[in-house]
Amino acid sequence: MKKTIALVAHDNRKKDLLEWVKHNIEELKEFNIMATGTTGRLISAEIDGVTRLKSGPLGGDQQLGAQIADGNIDYMIFFWDPMTSQPHDVDVKALLRLTVLYNVPTACNRATADFIITSNLFNNTEYKPKVKDYSVYLNREI
Repeated sequence: MKKTIALVAHDNRKKDLLEWVKHNIEELKEFNIMATGTTGRLISAEIDGVTRLKSGPLGGDQQLGAQIADGNIDYMIFFWDPMTSQPHDVDVKALLRLTVLYNVPTACNRATADFIITSNLFNNTEYKPKVKDYSVYLNREI
């Protein structure tokens, strides 16, 4: 079964992500690709079959978060812009929180993305990260 990688980039980082995608095109062709808004449109010019969600500020980050919570995302590459305030900063923070909660390998810069894509585990279809059991939070009384 093919793994799914989410690709996301803020406006000032889209060019960087697109360059990274072009550099790693052969590896990425082996994956299902999901991307938000304009990032998805740009990547679709390089790779066929990209699942495009809404733009991040219009709900795409939340759509992606739901995919993570449902166990449908194996990796996330999110080139975010640390120097520009985003109108949807709360959604971005929630998205990154979910990647930690569900133990999704996540890169927020090119160096980390390079480490993930060159890892021996990247194409290992049998590898599944361990997810902490948070069910105790469901049973707590307030």
